[in-house]
Amino acid sequence: MSPIRFSPSSLKEGRWYEYLVRFALGGVATVFTGLISSRYGASVGGLFLALPAIFCASATLIEKHEIRRKREADLDGRRRGEEAAALDAAGAALGALGMLAFAIVFSVVVVRSVAAAFIGASLAWFVVSVAAWCVRRKKRSVRRGRWIADKLAVLWFRGAAEKQND
Repeated sequence: MSPIRFSPSSLKEGRWYEYLVRFALGGVATVFTGLISSRYGASVGGLFLALPAIFCASATLIEKHEIRRKREADLDGRRRGEEAAALDAAGAALGALGMLAFAIVFSVVVVRSVAAAFIGASLAWFVVSVAAWCVRRKKRSVRRGRWIADKLAVLWFRGAAEKQND
């Protein structure tokens, strides 16, 4: 299993206007949620806190970056761009599980202490998100291992059948 890494060098791949788009979409989502909360109450506004505005911008930018990188190597890159965006979507889904854990812990603990609720909920988000990532990673490697084992078995049986025919 590969470790979780932070790579600041990937920040250089983006252009300034791409970061501006992400920032603007996040701001619009926040204002939208605030307007809903002030009009219909915090419980309704809370439904919109997980609005995936950043994800939409992120997925399209990831796809563009992958396509650009592959085109620089004289390759098409569309399939690679789509796969990279799909991986980002999978990560967003795992993060959503963490966000659910955050909301549950926060809502239970906030009646005692706001600070404790924030700390506990943040910890729950981190633990659930990383655990979900590890489970997905392990499941993918097991699936990949089965695929390799199946291919090897097919090759072995073909070889055995050819020897019998000789």
